[in-house]
Parts: sequence; C-alpha cells; structure tokens
Amino acid sequence: MVLAGGAVLLLALGLVVLMLVRPSSSAGPGAPASASAPADRSVDAGFARDMSVHHQQAVEMSFIVRDRTSDVAVRRLAYDIINTQANQRGMMLGWLELWGRAKSSSAPPMQWMGHTFEPRGDGSLMPGMATDTELDALRAAKGEAAEVLFLKLMTTHHRAGAEMAQAAANSADTAAIRGLAAGMVRGQESEIALMADMLKERGAKA
Repeated sequence: MVLAGGAVLLLALGLVVLMLVRPSSSAGPGAPASASAPADRSVDAGFARDMSVHHQQAVEMSFIVRDRTSDVAVRRLAYDIINTQANQRGMMLGWLELWGRAKSSSAPPMQWMGHTFEPRGDGSLMPGMATDTELDALRAAKGEAAEVLFLKLMTTHHRAGAEMAQAAANSADTAAIRGLAAGMVRGQESEIALMADMLKERGAKA
C-alpha cells in the first residue's frame, strides 16, 4: 500500500503541475491543437501513447512481485520501477493533454517507428510486453520462483522499451521527448544489467 500511495502521489503532483502550466485555451484532446504541437501521427505523440501503455504494464508487474516475495533487492527494484515509470507515464500523458492530442489511437502500435506490429490478443500489445498467461503465472508464483519470473519478464520488457525509447531519442521533434527518451534508455539498460546479475545469483538467466 505504501508503494501504491507513492505512485499515486507522484501522479497527483504531476497533475497539479499540469494544471498550473496548462494554457487556459487548452481543452484537452477534443480541442484544436496549437500550431506548435506535434502532429497526431508524429514520433512524439506516438511514442508518448505507446510508452505510456508499455510503462503501465511494467508498473503492474512490479506491484505483483512486490506482494509475492520478501526479498529486499527485488522489492527495491520493483519500488524503483513503480515510481520511475508511473512518474514518466504521467509526464507523457500530460504532454498529450497539453498538445491537444488523444491519449489513444486507432493506428497500430509502433507505427511511428515504422513497425507493423499487430497485437495478438493475449495481452501483449507491443514487443516485450508480457502475455495474460505470463502475468497469471507471476501472480501464482511465490518466493524465488516469482523473483526469477519477474526478472525474466522485466528484462524482456525493458529491452523492447529501450529500443522504443532510442527510436524516440533519435527522431522526436520536441526536446522534452528526446530528453525523456534518452534518460529511459540509460535507466532501462542499467536495470537490465542489474537484473542479469540478480538472475545469475538465483541460478537463472534471461
């Protein structure tokens, strides 16, 4: 419950900031976008939408493992992912709001990257995302089994997320998106290395 409260607080603070800086003429995604806003099919908007979904699942998996293990290192990692990615997700959704862009799109995921990924209908909406079956397995696992499954799923999740973030860091038009995406790449690559060591300690590998 403490972790959930922390994540909610971060999102609440982000919304307060958004209300303070948001121009009075902006009425959300139903309102006309300003001339300076990224286009609806831009890298910036596409990345903000898709990474928000990607982050949401990472936060969900982290909450699950937090309740399935007492291991301090795994719980600390889960805490870091929850707080970092919930905060980043709030920022991206806030930018979409400021730009007057919808937070979801009928376009296929990853299209802004030139990908043609089609969701398979098993909960894995984008590359790297866990399936419904994998999430159910994580919920059913306990102790070290939960730790190993979480670390494997999150490693796959982070690898795909880092690839997506690198594409945005290279191609987005707005400095805010490029900076956030570059930071995501560094953070997730660091956590991938950490998780490789944690898996090795448990006699497993990604």
